[in-house]
Amino acid sequence: MEMRADSAKAAYTAFLSYNHRDVRAARGLQRRLESYRLPKGAMRSDGERRLGPIFRDRDELPAAADLSEAVKQALSRSAALVVLCSPHAAASPWVDKEIRLFRFLHPDRPILAAIIEGEPEEAFPPALQDGGEPLAADLRREGDGVRLGTLKIIAGLAGIGLDRLVQRDAQRRVRRVTAVTLALMLVMLAFLALSIAALQAQREAERQRAEAEGIIEFMLTDLRERLRSVGRLDALTVVNDRAMNYYRDQGDLDDLPDDSLERRARILQAMGEDDIARGSLPAARRKFEEAHRTTTALLDDDPQRPEWIFVHAQSEFWIGQVDQLSGQADAALRHYRAYLHWARQLFRYQPQAARSFTEMGYALSNIASVQWESKNDHDDAIRNYAKSLYWFQRAQQADPGSLNIRMEVAERHARLADVHFDRRDFRASEQHRLEQLRLLEPLRREDPQNGDIAYDTLVATRSLARIAFETGETAKAVRLLRDARSQSSALRQRDPENQNWFEQHLRLLMDAAEVARARHQGAEVHRLVDQARRIMHDASPTAAADPAFRATSIRRLDAIAQSNDRASAKGE
Repeated sequence: MEMRADSAKAAYTAFLSYNHRDVRAARGLQRRLESYRLPKGAMRSDGERRLGPIFRDRDELPAAADLSEAVKQALSRSAALVVLCSPHAAASPWVDKEIRLFRFLHPDRPILAAIIEGEPEEAFPPALQDGGEPLAADLRREGDGVRLGTLKIIAGLAGIGLDRLVQRDAQRRVRRVTAVTLALMLVMLAFLALSIAALQAQREAERQRAEAEGIIEFMLTDLRERLRSVGRLDALTVVNDRAMNYYRDQGDLDDLPDDSLERRARILQAMGEDDIARGSLPAARRKFEEAHRTTTALLDDDPQRPEWIFVHAQSEFWIGQVDQLSGQADAALRHYRAYLHWARQLFRYQPQAARSFTEMGYALSNIASVQWESKNDHDDAIRNYAKSLYWFQRAQQADPGSLNIRMEVAERHARLADVHFDRRDFRASEQHRLEQLRLLEPLRREDPQNGDIAYDTLVATRSLARIAFETGETAKAVRLLRDARSQSSALRQRDPENQNWFEQHLRLLMDAAEVARARHQGAEVHRLVDQARRIMHDASPTAAADPAFRATSIRRLDAIAQSNDRASAKGE
């Protein structure tokens, strides 16, 4: 081993060492490394945004006469070594020799390990373990995963911090998603306008109606869900109005085919849901009742059609939801029991469908919420929430890849935690909240920009803080509330108009003030109360739309402040 590398600039950013049995993984890693463009603000020290060429012997030396000598030359001209680690690589004498030769040639240059199969002790070649465990990226699904693992390698090759690269990469992805979403909205609106204008031609009416309604459904279902997950329901206001204008322009609704009526009912339900999110219950009720009239007529014509059963069940649910939010518990319970009836009918006709299981779960959960919140019947509420959890778990077995179903399984634990908290069974409440967070954690990793997952995580964290406070663990409560407030601030930056996010943020400040009062921190109590009052004063009419919540919050803040003043007067 008398050969030493010269001082010339490296021709390759890295030499990729691997066993030929792992050639597919090697090709994929090489392609990702060479095609990756570093985000702005995370560039290399020389200003370059590409890593440069990655040497892989099968690609670089197809006609080399002396492969061994050629590999040595490539190693001597590489700035780093990336070892693709697997049991095959660990058993390969050639991979081991490449590592030893690179370390001999470049004792000061980095060696990065990329695990694709097996645990480190069975995947690392012997030479890689000499001198301690190397910097490793775990590309396995159960490890870092392909994306984060690749970013670790890129950070090591580019000489930049991983946290900085991950942050910049995520920001770039959000910008791309936002741009694509806005472009889709513009394109869809343009198509909608063209479709509506073209409806004047009677001969093309049916074809154009199908095209226009397909676009409307995309915008108010799929696109709506994507925007809702990042907290941008405000972007759908114009789309909602245009969609309903389209149906008004059709004239007599009795002339519309059943499929169009069903689609219009679902659009009304989606718009009513948005009204609830903005705190406008009367507007939501009008839309849901109109949808209910339509779905009732459809079901009368064909009572055994699963799609009609499903959409009518949603009408029952949404009217019940408005009743419950309006304080009309008995009316809500009537609609929720009707919802359960139609969920059972759906299960009867589609007994193996995940949708049938979720509808059973939703219906039982809604009944339980009224039994607990309005009837104070903890036992029946817990029984029905437990039944609801069972049905959602069955749905997850039927459709394990569904993000929504996995979130609903976690949500059932949240509901059970709340009932146990209300009956002061704090141990059971904490167990369910911890299980909820355990189920949410992989979802956060899979979809870090999802606002619904972030909100559920925030609520669970706040609930654990409340449990800690009730059980006298005030230091733990302070720590959890600090974490929850950080999560809440990040959510509100996405959409300051979201009423649910605003209310949760205000509750966190009031919780923190009560904990500070219990810890005899008078100045901190004043600061938190003042901050909460300023937020309420500065909030937009949309975010602070619920007058009942606003009044309750004012009373709670006044009570905290008065209690703190009395304690100060007594010298506590």
